[in-house]
Amino acid sequence: MTDNNFSSTAAFLWSVADLLRGDFKQSQYGRIILPFTLLRRLECVLEATKPAVLEKYETVKAMPIEAQDKLLTHAAQLSFYNTSKMNLNRLGETDVASNLESYIQSFSPNAREIFEHFDFFNTIDKLAEADLLYKVAKRFATTDLHPDVINNYGMGLVFEELIRRFAESSNETAGEHFTPRDIVRLTTSLVFTNDDDALTQSGLVRSIYDPTAGTGGFLSSGMEYVLELNDKASLSAFGQELNPESYAICKADMLIKGQKVDNIKLGNTLSNDQLRTEKFDYMLSNPPFGVDWKKIQKQINDEHTEKGFEGRFGAGLPRVSDGSLLFLMHLVSKMRPQHEGGSRIGIILNGSPLFTGGAGSGESEIRRYILENDLLEAIVALPTDMFYNTGISTYVWVLSTHKPANRKGKVQLINAAKERAKTGGRGRSGVGESTEEVENVFYAAMRKSLGSKRKELTEDAIETIVKTYGQFVENDFSKIFDYQEFGYRRITVERPLQLAIYPKDELRITALITDKAWDKLNEHTQHITLTALASLNDDKYLSRDLFLNAFTTELETATPAVKLSAAQLKLIVKHLSEHDDEAEICKIKGKIEANPDLRDNENVPLTESVDDYFAREVLPHVPNAWIDTKKTDEQDGEVGIVGYEIPFNRHFYEYVPPRSLEAIDADLDAVSAEIMQLLNEVHS
Repeated sequence: MTDNNFSSTAAFLWSVADLLRGDFKQSQYGRIILPFTLLRRLECVLEATKPAVLEKYETVKAMPIEAQDKLLTHAAQLSFYNTSKMNLNRLGETDVASNLESYIQSFSPNAREIFEHFDFFNTIDKLAEADLLYKVAKRFATTDLHPDVINNYGMGLVFEELIRRFAESSNETAGEHFTPRDIVRLTTSLVFTNDDDALTQSGLVRSIYDPTAGTGGFLSSGMEYVLELNDKASLSAFGQELNPESYAICKADMLIKGQKVDNIKLGNTLSNDQLRTEKFDYMLSNPPFGVDWKKIQKQINDEHTEKGFEGRFGAGLPRVSDGSLLFLMHLVSKMRPQHEGGSRIGIILNGSPLFTGGAGSGESEIRRYILENDLLEAIVALPTDMFYNTGISTYVWVLSTHKPANRKGKVQLINAAKERAKTGGRGRSGVGESTEEVENVFYAAMRKSLGSKRKELTEDAIETIVKTYGQFVENDFSKIFDYQEFGYRRITVERPLQLAIYPKDELRITALITDKAWDKLNEHTQHITLTALASLNDDKYLSRDLFLNAFTTELETATPAVKLSAAQLKLIVKHLSEHDDEAEICKIKGKIEANPDLRDNENVPLTESVDDYFAREVLPHVPNAWIDTKKTDEQDGEVGIVGYEIPFNRHFYEYVPPRSLEAIDADLDAVSAEIMQLLNEVHS
């Protein structure tokens, strides 16, 4: 089937919208057209074996459902069947709704479930109320969708085109369930491109999986990619989707393509993985951006705590406000090891997973696991405004358990969000250079926005990105790094406690006596304490020991004598002191005491010695500082907590010098002259 044919078939099916206009909203068209298209396709596919199924049904209808299903499936020679004598051409002109509902109910459970999740029975009632049901049914009944006219591949293209139209008509809400076609194509190509040779082998059997299947765009794109290379290949599709309507569309698409629809599951992938024991060859996903996982927090925490690396989330847990990395770890758990053929992942994430969370955090530990296990091949930054429901920056992560030798230990960053300043540009007055005008490198502006989607990747751009990735080359928008370059050790730098104490400072005394802990002293002790402070000879002490000796002597010679506890003395020192570099270093039992207020952290690159970094970057500025060697990494036991982040934008930052003052002044003069001219015209 040519592209032209499937487009014209899809356009004809979508033209039912002409009947619906006025009685239904534009965003509702797909909820009518998609299930009717599925129904017509299924009855056309079943037509050849329908007599055998009806005959078998008469002999098995008294049997248990499980036995019926097995025997009728065999009779249909397909994974689904229908036991009704009815079809869209035989609904009659009266009782159309009840006849159609009876027809739907006669499908096998796996097909009937799809119509139920489409909420199709409610749609039938609404069409009947609008007096449109018979007209719509007849329109679809006249469309020839027989397999000898349109094969599974061609019918899949027709259905995908209808899904695309539905996505566009849904506009702002589309992004929750649909991934734009250009993004799907790019991500799919990235994941499959290095396997092109393997995919052309005869007898190929591979699996593809999407844990956030939506309407099945990634699954369909993966199958199309493989079939373009090898029409004899067998690619089994697996997926799970949370939204019932999206699940119905996905399952319908897979049924139309001849896939085993039992592999498509409904439910929350993170809290209820319904393909728990499965591993897959290829995985593609566009999980929701920045969605919290508070509702399923207990299940996730329990799996992390109880199963560790035997479960999906052993590496760590991200903050509850963003579950993107949970989906990434879920996919990683589904990867085959290299000796079993390996796996590849393409997942779309927002910017947060690149850098959120410091050393030791859940996010950093997840990045650490992925990088230190050498799973990450590349990250591609996409332009903004690429998705239906958000304009934020997004990134495609490509992971693999069978990296080629030249990629071992390496990560490629591709900046497909790159824009170049136009050369020779001028400011408004034509005097100074302008850096505001840029040319698009990888995307084209859409003629009509769809929700937040205002840009789309061009075919040339997709080819350029995929070729740059496949050839593993560096250029002005591609850079290659050793994975250790994204790692660092967070060391804790301590400085000695050096206190100057002011026993007679009125503001400090006021702060002391308004502290809640001061109220725990009885009135006599409070009085003696304040008297002792006032009796000291010096207004400032540069030694904590000298101050405490003088102060406690005054307390002991008072009548009656007062003895303060260590905590009470600490309270007094806290309020009457401040750090002073000239003061004596405080010690406890001969050991230097650290000042917690001056405690600092330094991130030392993993590629550098901690001692060398400390000597070069810290000691010249604070010669009496030291590293807290008790703070070590749990995994390697060395000083400093290991962290990983991928500062994508920093690696592609290009300094643009500011315009000269002369150019700015010239522009201001020109604009001022233009304003004065306009004012003169108004007054004249």
